[in-house]
Amino acid sequence: MKDFRKSCVYQIYPKSFRDTTGNGVGDLNGVTEKLDYLKKLGVDYLWLTPFFVSPQNDNGYDIADYYHIDPLFGTMEDLDRLIKEAADRGMGLMFDMVFNHTSTQHEWFARALKGEKEYQDYYIFRKGKKGVPPTNWQSKFGGSAWEYVEELGQYYLHLFDRTQADLNWENPNVREEIRKVLLYWKKKGIRGFRFDVINLISKPAYFEDDDEGDGRRFYTDGPRVHEYLKEMVKETGLYEDDIITVGEMSSTTIHHCIQYTNPQEQQLKMCFNFHHLKVDYKNGDKWSLMPYDFMGLKKIFHTWQTGMAEGSGWNAVFWCNHDQPRAVSRFGDEARYRKQSAKMLATAIHGMRGTPYIYQGEELGMTNAGFTSADQYRDVESLHYFDILKESGMEEARIYEVLRQRSRDNSRTPMQWSDQEYAGFTNGVPWIEVNRNYKEINAEECLEDSDSIFYYYQKLVGLRKEYDVISEGGCEPVLEDHEAVFAYKRTYGGDTLLVLTNFTDRSQSIAAADLKLPDEELTKYRTLIANDGAERESKKIRLSPYGAIMLIRE
Repeated sequence: MKDFRKSCVYQIYPKSFRDTTGNGVGDLNGVTEKLDYLKKLGVDYLWLTPFFVSPQNDNGYDIADYYHIDPLFGTMEDLDRLIKEAADRGMGLMFDMVFNHTSTQHEWFARALKGEKEYQDYYIFRKGKKGVPPTNWQSKFGGSAWEYVEELGQYYLHLFDRTQADLNWENPNVREEIRKVLLYWKKKGIRGFRFDVINLISKPAYFEDDDEGDGRRFYTDGPRVHEYLKEMVKETGLYEDDIITVGEMSSTTIHHCIQYTNPQEQQLKMCFNFHHLKVDYKNGDKWSLMPYDFMGLKKIFHTWQTGMAEGSGWNAVFWCNHDQPRAVSRFGDEARYRKQSAKMLATAIHGMRGTPYIYQGEELGMTNAGFTSADQYRDVESLHYFDILKESGMEEARIYEVLRQRSRDNSRTPMQWSDQEYAGFTNGVPWIEVNRNYKEINAEECLEDSDSIFYYYQKLVGLRKEYDVISEGGCEPVLEDHEAVFAYKRTYGGDTLLVLTNFTDRSQSIAAADLKLPDEELTKYRTLIANDGAERESKKIRLSPYGAIMLIRE
């Protein structure tokens, strides 16, 4: 039985992972083809973003059928083979379940539009007059969160795109349908579930205007969310079984995340939060640029690491996913110190308390897309905001700079397998352009280089399995006021782990006294892993630009 605390999850965005048909879109057989690569990396679970039947308005997060594979990605036979082949290699599949909303092309919504009251109650409809939405809430993709249906004289709620109608979890029939979906896939052998924006499912009993913001304070970590999750988990056996569960928590709090993940609550095994990925949002606005706030980043990490530990909660720790820019472009130096900073960022995350997640290509040091034209983008959010920013009067050159740093498409360019045409992703024309640096950055090149980012990640994944202090230890901030180094200490069963990471392009010298250690004490620590930028001396540690080191005293 796998211990999720010792495990590592690898996220796959199937559309951009590997295409075996030549149609330019990645598929399930492409994942199967690369299982030996993933086994070599050492990961335990493969999280696949949605590949269910979908009109693909939000790249599969608008699901029209929870039970069938979109032909774009393959067949049920392909999936069955992937499940078996992954299991044969000791890896489990984690499915991405979108239960806050469905596509407006889902049968339930189609029946609601036909006037069937039973299915209208599957969604959140409110009577209203065209042009006067029930509330002033804003969609997370821009514009009103309400869409008017002329034939019904009603609005429906969509916290995301207007083609993604929010489900009404107050309706027990909806909750029963969701349990059926989970039991179906569990029976198929799926060993993990990631729940998309799951903390938004409980809406208020009374809908009112938000005079302070965009409406999220009324539905984030809503009034019955914990009740709903407990019921879902209990009725499907997701907690008792050898299954890993993780909730994506939007704008959440430590208090709620402790509740979501404390074992006594029996809700979820772990959860994502995104506060550390908003430290470069000027005034909290994703589309307003500023250099990232390093001291703010440190404070968030330390606060969540210590707070979750104190409450017996469990974090999913990560830098990258399909919705975020590439970390090495964002927090490292993709030009001069790409390899060094990629390893440093990995060290910072993989030494933490929590289950680490690797997003496809992160282990290669893949960078942001570098697109220069609107027609290169495919992401619905990016295209929405291109128009919104243009209407606001922003110059096009500035808009392109914003998208280059913020677009979700930065993480969605095809996986770079080789230096062959289209990076070995497809024999056809890819659905989105390949990053132009694929000849220098690709899996083949990394696998041939014993000092590559790939092998560094491989070692980090192995260390978590080997050392209980990494998988079990508490977490204590170190060098909290240091303006260049992020550091922390982990302790468990008499062992102490020290992690030191330099987030700048300037060398840093850390003396034993800085770590509140006697000089001779530092010599008792041995190096578990370090990138080229870390040097040991008897009384101090020298971190060159983007240097990182993990030390242990047993």
